[in-house]
Amino acid sequence: MTEAAPERTMALGREGEVLPADGPPGECRIVLYRRGAPPREVAGLGDVQGALDTDPEALAWIALTEPDRGQMEEVGRRFDLPRLAVEDTIVAHQRPKVEAYGDILFMVLRPAVYDEAEERLRVGEVHLFVTPRLVITLRHGAGLDFQEIRARMEEHGHPGGQGALGVVHAVLDRVVDDYAPVVAGLQEDIDEVENQVFNEEKGVSRRIYRLTREVIVLQRAVDPLGEVLAGLLDHRDRSQGRRRSELHEHLRDVADHVTVVRERVDGFRDLLQNIMSVESSLVDQAQNDVMRKVSSWGGILVVPTLISSLYGMNIAPGPGYHWLFTWPLTLAAMALLSLLLYVLFKRQGWL
Repeated sequence: MTEAAPERTMALGREGEVLPADGPPGECRIVLYRRGAPPREVAGLGDVQGALDTDPEALAWIALTEPDRGQMEEVGRRFDLPRLAVEDTIVAHQRPKVEAYGDILFMVLRPAVYDEAEERLRVGEVHLFVTPRLVITLRHGAGLDFQEIRARMEEHGHPGGQGALGVVHAVLDRVVDDYAPVVAGLQEDIDEVENQVFNEEKGVSRRIYRLTREVIVLQRAVDPLGEVLAGLLDHRDRSQGRRRSELHEHLRDVADHVTVVRERVDGFRDLLQNIMSVESSLVDQAQNDVMRKVSSWGGILVVPTLISSLYGMNIAPGPGYHWLFTWPLTLAAMALLSLLLYVLFKRQGWL
């Protein structure tokens, strides 16, 4: 297998952070399901294929968390996974997509988590390999708890009875459901930043820009899901001969939820652009107000400065220079003209 470039290898941790390619192996949990039988955990990958060969009705779910390159290469060899798809899981940073390699379905999803303490969005990455009797899920960065999804499935129905696509639906449904608190958190932040703009608080531009970047990241995670669901529905139709099923309806329900999230995220981006425009206008208005005040006071002070400069010229005094009322009248003229200009600027709203 071709080795990926080290600077692009492995998955998302914190925003902008790349996890190391070589490190301790990630967690691996393997569960075997069979209709009418309790779930059974398997210790190693070597036991999976044997269990599937001996029990034609069994379904295996291999859940990997933060796997390293060695784990992925071993999984790819043991289960004959498509080489290009395995390279995608090693390099990571993939956009949500679904690809069919014969009877193997490869999916990429981007779950999101809203960090209440830091008021930040965390986006992870989930990869799925799906065959009729085997599901392999991989998680990088923030995102899903496969154990929780598995427990939820076992409460509502046996995963073995729903088949491999039932596991896919459960993972996909959880990814979309987890967008709801993220959307709520972003909505609260946008409401706060809107109030900050109209209260003319300092430093709000930086927060608007950060929120805009987070909305774009979430938009990139959500927008491709329409194509992913369309590909899943098409795969389901072809594999079931256009026969409608309960799972088919569940996937359509997830598609409806995705549409709602996409509309909310698109609305956030438009709203932030409007807030940015308003904030820019308010800043320009504040700067213009300052310039008008400075110009007004400059105009008021220029009158007494001009008159006094006439008497400060180094030339012989003219007629009336020594008159008794010359200085009082000059000072009175300065004061009256300055007062007149002050009243004029005040009425114009410049002061």
